[in-house]
Amino acid sequence: MNIERIYSRNIIRAPRSCTLQEAALLMRRHHVGALLVTRDEPDQGEVIGIVTDRDLVLEAMADGIDPSDATLDDVMTPDLATVSETADLHEAMEIMRENGVRRLAVSNGDGLLVGIVSLDDVIDGLGAEVASLTGILKSEREREIAERGSA
Repeated sequence: MNIERIYSRNIIRAPRSCTLQEAALLMRRHHVGALLVTRDEPDQGEVIGIVTDRDLVLEAMADGIDPSDATLDDVMTPDLATVSETADLHEAMEIMRENGVRRLAVSNGDGLLVGIVSLDDVIDGLGAEVASLTGILKSEREREIAERGSA
């Protein structure tokens, strides 16, 4: 199974000057656990990092940082780990492992960011593959019983 079948196309972007409180509200409003961080300039298309709900908790809340004063620039991860939408699950897991992250930005053939794949998405994809394998085994058993009868 490749990433194209499982990633979320719901990309929410926020400028680096966005406060942590505003970021948390964006995450809640859009039901996402990560935001792609952009520059503050008018053309906000260039992604310069990622911030996750986990970053807000571990980097800000745990240190007592005031979420209305701190910005995404203070807690974001600037090195964005990416995977191609044509990559398979194994490749995505390897990139996650190598980078120590639970989410990857997904790029298309033109190199444009088109979504985010999370560890949860990967687990769901693997679960579907295991269910398919289980179906194969069940189908084989049913075929054998139909052809040979039960013994």
